Amino acid sequence: MKTFTQKARDLADPYWTGSFEHPFILELARGTLAPEIFRYYLLQDRYYLEHFSRLYQLIGDASEDIEVKELMLLNSRHLAEGELAIREGFFKELMITEAEIAATPVAPTAYNYVSHMYRQLIQGTANTAFAGMLPCPWLYQEIGERLIAAGSPNPLYQRWIATYAGEEGRTAVANERRILDRLYDAATPAEQKQMQEAFCISSQMEFAFWEMAMTLESWPLEAVNVSDRKS
Repeated sequence: MKTFTQKARDLADPYWTGSFEHPFILELARGTLAPEIFRYYLLQDRYYLEHFSRLYQLIGDASEDIEVKELMLLNSRHLAEGELAIREGFFKELMITEAEIAATPVAPTAYNYVSHMYRQLIQGTANTAFAGMLPCPWLYQEIGERLIAAGSPNPLYQRWIATYAGEEGRTAVANERRILDRLYDAATPAEQKQMQEAFCISSQMEFAFWEMAMTLESWPLEAVNVSDRKS
């Protein structure tokens, strides 16, 4: 019998496959991804990761499970020491300033993805919030594993790929899956459904995040008059 994370991954597979085959990922691997697209991705990802780290802390505080509390604290620390530190290096290399960060609005997809994860804590449980967090590290780990052998001719993109490939990431994801599977098995049917939905929506948002970067997504500048639309 399949575990929760195996079943959730199967249900979300169209979005994972879409991520693996998205032009953002394919062009990044080929080294042809436009610099302004990668730059925009980094700016939006900065907002996302800032809240992702905060969510780890909030889930740890809300959970009554000792193993979850310890894991969330560890994940928050590792994020600060690893991925966020690497992003700071990218920002310095690309000369992304605090002024540029402040002047770049949060894109709708980044805003909605973060809001979705906070909602799991407000309208769900620590377990449903945890389930909504897993697709990000798991998907990126799989992307890193897929791309690392061939790599990218662009040194900056190659460093991005290398961030997510390796035994440490693989072990961390396996541990998170093990804990979530245990939590799911002990959950009520209602909570199990919420955990599955949280995982699938996050998988959809991961796919949307690449699209957000490729289109340099922004909020509408003005309202559209419905009466002006052609039928």
